[in-house]
Order: sequence, then structure tokens, then C-alpha cells
Amino acid sequence: MKRIISTLLLFACVLFLFSCNKNNINTNGNKTAQARIHLTDGPAIYDHVYIDIQQIEITMSGGNSITLVPFRPGVYDILNFRNGLDTLLINAALPVGSINQIRLILGPNNSIVVNGNVYALNTPSAQESGLKLNLGQTLAAGGAYDIWIDFDAGKSILQTGSGSYKLKPVIRAYSSLTNGQIKGFILPLNAEAIVYATNGVDTFSAIPDPVTGSFVISGMTSGTYQLWVTPGLAGLNTYTQSDIVVSYGKQVDLGSITLHL
Repeated sequence: MKRIISTLLLFACVLFLFSCNKNNINTNGNKTAQARIHLTDGPAIYDHVYIDIQQIEITMSGGNSITLVPFRPGVYDILNFRNGLDTLLINAALPVGSINQIRLILGPNNSIVVNGNVYALNTPSAQESGLKLNLGQTLAAGGAYDIWIDFDAGKSILQTGSGSYKLKPVIRAYSSLTNGQIKGFILPLNAEAIVYATNGVDTFSAIPDPVTGSFVISGMTSGTYQLWVTPGLAGLNTYTQSDIVVSYGKQVDLGSITLHL
């Protein structure tokens, strides 16, 4: 009897060890990282810009394409996501490796509101084949990453000769590891200013919040920038500032900038 009990205990131990081994193999063979993909926007002087986002696909190194689910498809007013604001599109588990490309597929319900008037925006190429964004982000097992899709409304909308509007999307993707930032405040609050920053290759811009005067420029590449602020209010002088050093993963705070007569 004792021999039978000992044999059963030994058999149970073997099964337990085999089960642990199997679980370790499965875990190690399917390592993932968590990726949070956000939608944000560059500045534009319109009432609203509605973009119909229907699908997001990720292409990993090696050409493996992944459709992200669950995803929040729908029509987004991208002008709500300026000056450092964004909205979360998806929080997904992705396989370890490098993300080579993000593909954003739009639906047909894109429109713009200008002075209270609504205009349709046609984007046939974006609907059929998707907007392709290069990223080059490497995901490590167990890591958590934030990725932004920056939809530049100001550069993406063209007014045609007939008075209608056309959407020719200008978008880019960056991660928390490749996100240089400049922030500050523009006074007076009624200056109607636009803030620009250039390093001679790339130019970024922002429209300060009309209530607080605050602005944030995100997704900037590392480098030395010149900043200038162009007021819309007549009588105010343009402001310039040179030698602003921007680094990945850091935010440069310029404080308050006052435009003078």
C-alpha cells in the first residue's frame, strides 16, 4: 500500500513539473509588450475638423501585419487634441520586436466646419489603402509604450478653387522615446498668435489656448531650434528666440512670452 501511495505521489510530482515547464515554454514563446496608441493634432484655424478613423494596422519587422482590436472606431474632432492633449485609440498587447509601420484607415465621414458651414472632405486613397506612418519603435518583453499619431490639420486641409475643401492627410507617428517638447505661455491672451519652431529642416507649430495662453509643441526631433511668435492682433511685434535645445524625452519650458507694441 505504501509503495502504491509513493508511486502516485511521484507521478503527481512529475505531472506538476511538466505543467510548469509547459507554461514557461508558452510564456517565453509568446512574449508581448503593451502599446498605447493616442491621437493628437497640430494647429489649424477652423471651427472643427472631423476625421473618420476605422482601423489601425501595425507592421512588425519581417512584414507581419497585425490589425489592432479592440479599437475605438469613430469620427473624432481632432481640434480637441491640441497643446499636449490627446485621446487613447487603443491599448494593445503586441509581440516583441520592432514596429516598422502604422497604417491608419479612414472611413468616408470626414468633414470640416468653417465659420459655421460644414464641408465634406474626400480621402479616397486613405480609405482604400490607408495612411502609412513609419515609426521604428522596438518593443521589449513586458514593456509599456506610448505612441502618438499626430494628425496635422493645418497642413492636411486644402481649399480648392471652387470654395470646397480637400483632405490630403499629413500625419506622423512618434513615441515617448522620440518626443521632444517645447511649452510656454503667450501674452496678451487676445494676441491671436501662432507659434513656430524650426531647426532648418523640420518646422513645428502651435496655436496657444485662447483662455490660458498656454501652448505645447510635441513630437519634436532632437536639435537646436529658433522660435518665433507671429501675432494676429494688429500692432503687436513678432517675437523671436534662438538656440533652444530640444532633446528626446524632455520638455523645454519657455515660461511666459509677452508680445509688445
